Amino acid sequence: MAVECCTQGGNVMILACSGGSNVGQLSNQAAVELTQEGFGKMFCLAGIGGHLSGFAQSAKDTHEMVAIDGCSVGCAKAILEHAEVSLKHYLVITDLGIEKNKDFRLKNEELEKVKIAVKEISGTDVREASSQNLSGCCCTK
Repeated sequence: MAVECCTQGGNVMILACSGGSNVGQLSNQAAVELTQEGFGKMFCLAGIGGHLSGFAQSAKDTHEMVAIDGCSVGCAKAILEHAEVSLKHYLVITDLGIEKNKDFRLKNEELEKVKIAVKEISGTDVREASSQNLSGCCCTK
């Protein structure tokens, strides 16, 4: 049975790397904040990687998705490929000019840069997404 996810009204399934570096944590924190702001809904990448019932199918069935990797190692991308989930939109944080390191004191300006990039790559108008209530997505088990 698939985990249901509605993506109407501009909602985006957000799949984030949560790796052991600043860029992995920027990926995760951006997904959390975008969800809190009503832009899409963070979804469990680990559930897809663990082949848990319904998670991969939900990702396959969603219309709008952004996968965020912290760096070029591409863990999120590899998980999705292994689960045979097509990448719809894909962002690598180090491609934004943010250097990977082990400093977990995340910088607000870098976090904002990531959030803007996610909105832009998804094709959603940043101003429109900010002004709408996009909390109707139900990407939770």
